[in-house]
Amino acid sequence: LVYLLTHLVATLVGYLTGTVKGASGFFYVLKYLEYFFVYYMVVNNVRDRAQAWRFALVAFLTAAVVSLIGIAQIPSGQRVSAPFEGEEGEPNTFGGYLLFMMALAAALALESPHLRTRGWTLGVLGLMAVPFLFTLSRASYLGVVPLVVVLALLSSRRRLMVGVLVALLAGSPLVATLFPTPVVKRVLYTFEPEAGQPTARLGRVAFDPSTSARLISFRQAMEGWIKRPVLGYGVTGFGFMDAQYARTLVETGVVGLVAFGWLVWAVFRSGLGAFRGLKNPEDRGLALGFLAGTAGLLTHAIGANTFIIVRIMEPFWFFAGIVLMLPVLERESTGATAGGGGEARGEGVTTRLSQ
Repeated sequence: LVYLLTHLVATLVGYLTGTVKGASGFFYVLKYLEYFFVYYMVVNNVRDRAQAWRFALVAFLTAAVVSLIGIAQIPSGQRVSAPFEGEEGEPNTFGGYLLFMMALAAALALESPHLRTRGWTLGVLGLMAVPFLFTLSRASYLGVVPLVVVLALLSSRRRLMVGVLVALLAGSPLVATLFPTPVVKRVLYTFEPEAGQPTARLGRVAFDPSTSARLISFRQAMEGWIKRPVLGYGVTGFGFMDAQYARTLVETGVVGLVAFGWLVWAVFRSGLGAFRGLKNPEDRGLALGFLAGTAGLLTHAIGANTFIIVRIMEPFWFFAGIVLMLPVLERESTGATAGGGGEARGEGVTTRLSQ
């Protein structure tokens, strides 16, 4: 709510000073409110562990169906995107969504002691990996790194994870040859500037137009922020930027950036507390996947407005509610907590996240 209030105040100031025009800024703020409602509805309506897992399984089924639709697009030669996005599509958005869902599936496969669960989670993981690669989203690829690091650090099978990582690093030249040609070309394209296009450089290294545009937007955001450092220009008040951190800084100032950092810290702290407190291996797997997915999305946000996008944030806040409710449901199922209705439980979880 503090994060939402910060955006609301910054946008109202933007309207008063003329930097925000039209209704788009207002509707963006409503979008943030929608995400809170998703979280709030989950924590207030999940009654037991079985129901929580039914919801989670439906989310995995949805990811599998969407992945099949994505795979069907591969022969077209175009970047894979989610359905219902129009002609151009948003491959970066689809990549972020798959990144998060893959983290959940991978963590479940690692933590579950049941072969059946490992089987279907690995199957869904493999299914999602195919369209994920063909989104050609470099921000999504980059997000895999912290995702794997979190799994390696926190998983009960960390020896297996470390062994796999060492093997991949040792055989990285060979592993690179296994990736599809479009994926390799997309990664290498990062360092191929185009004549006549704005080009950003880091020392002697020049970048492609897409990467350059993001780096230039970071520079513009810093220049704009210096002029209005406290509350920024308001939501949509500075122009479009496809980079979460730069956009948050220039639109809501240092107050908004601190509020965003606080929100991420609260989510990660609550998720880590749930992971450490849960006893059921599969519940722990879901919490671990949420933590790994959050780390991946924080990296994805370098090159996308990740924490604004509906198709990423709705499942994110849905699983945030599930993960934070699992310890409560576990205590109730073992009789550790006496009485208490669903509403009181939901209010408690909401309060902990907002602290």
